[in-house]
Amino acid sequence: MTLTTNGFTTFAAVGNREDLADVIHDISPTDTPFISMAKKGKASAVLHEWQTDVLASASSTNAQLEGDDISPAASVATTRVQNYCQISRKSLAVSGTQEVVDKAGRSSEVAYLLAKVAKELKRDIESVVTQNQGYNAGATTTARKTRSLESFLTTNTSRGTSTDTAGADSTGADQAATDNTDKRAFTEALLKTVIQSVWSSGGDPSVLMVGPVNKQYVSAFTGRSSARQNIAEDKIQGAASLYASDFGELKVVPNRFQRERSAFVLDPEYIKMAWLRPYKTENLAKIGDSMRKFIVAEYALEMCNEAAHGVVADLITT
Repeated sequence: MTLTTNGFTTFAAVGNREDLADVIHDISPTDTPFISMAKKGKASAVLHEWQTDVLASASSTNAQLEGDDISPAASVATTRVQNYCQISRKSLAVSGTQEVVDKAGRSSEVAYLLAKVAKELKRDIESVVTQNQGYNAGATTTARKTRSLESFLTTNTSRGTSTDTAGADSTGADQAATDNTDKRAFTEALLKTVIQSVWSSGGDPSVLMVGPVNKQYVSAFTGRSSARQNIAEDKIQGAASLYASDFGELKVVPNRFQRERSAFVLDPEYIKMAWLRPYKTENLAKIGDSMRKFIVAEYALEMCNEAAHGVVADLITT
């Protein structure tokens, strides 16, 4: 087929309006399971502190004489734990002209960008607190850093080699856990060992938080082979959302922002996000013909008692 002689087409036309959909498609994940499940706490200083305590070991020989004189036992002081508040922020600037021109997908550029950077900031904080970061007290030229989840965990751990260590749970704990370069596959045996350790320490874990790769390992645990489920003919069951351990059920939660190499056994009752400054939008000084804003938050992770949690570390990531 050939075009009609002198037929006028879109290739030559200059007056056609553009076809730009009035929707902006963004599939970037915004779920933040760790900070969403953490209790909300309050910090009142840059250095945030709390206390932990432990009962004496149970004695099976506690039998006393009738009428015996009593010498009071020595009391043990509580343990004081600390973390520093970290500042995280996102900023934006929009020209006066861009704010008023006719735009596709949003009426206000400032409002659109504020909503966008707020989601980005939330993702950043989720990533910060689930990492393996020791705290830093900061200085005039050094940003303060909050101690993150994995560096707190010392009591109930499974690591690749005996030389791997986490920071001591004390006021001087500013170091991260030591990573082993030789990683291992995530197995049910490793998980069961840590769950038992957490329970024996007094914890009541209810969440298993893993990266996407190790979520698939959990779904393939052989312990599921004996489960009986009614599944439709057109459906394949390949996922596990609950892990039934000897010490209770754990919800299996995938987290896109934590380290893939670590699987966390958590008791949400003993996790807090201590906010010195919750999320707040502030205006920057006006410079020229533009609007400038930023969103800021200042926070510390409060692991109320690290013995309520556990970690299976040094896992393969592919």
